Amino acid sequence: MSAEQTPTPDAPTAEPRPGRLTAAAALAALEGLVLAVGGVWMLVLGATGGSGDRQQGVTLGVTLIVLALLPLLAARGLLLRRSWSRGPAVITQIMALPVAYSLLQADSVAIPAGIALAVVAITALVLLVNSETTRALGIRGPGAAEETK
Repeated sequence: MSAEQTPTPDAPTAEPRPGRLTAAAALAALEGLVLAVGGVWMLVLGATGGSGDRQQGVTLGVTLIVLALLPLLAARGLLLRRSWSRGPAVITQIMALPVAYSLLQADSVAIPAGIALAVVAITALVLLVNSETTRALGIRGPGAAEETK
């Protein structure tokens, strides 16, 4: 068998990608893009001195840009049906929930952002743990290995 004919565990199947998987990937990509835009915004504010403390603004901007890589890579993996991508996508959603909660505790315009983030994170989590998504990614449950013997 040649290398082209050897199936890989992460190879996409011939069936169409489920809509739930596409939606989960879109939500993860949206979160990544928002983080990246926020990071660039903070980087510009920090570099121009608009945030008050230049070093803190630049550090926060770089941190947000680096954090944006996790959901963006997860979204790409989900679109390509890579089984490894569900873990980073779930971790991103779990990390988003405390951020949403803290935004909801603020007495400001951050409350709508907290509501939006909570809705996106919960929706993405539901989509990611859905059995159709799990099947499309080729993820088997804990007892599935014994069943195939």
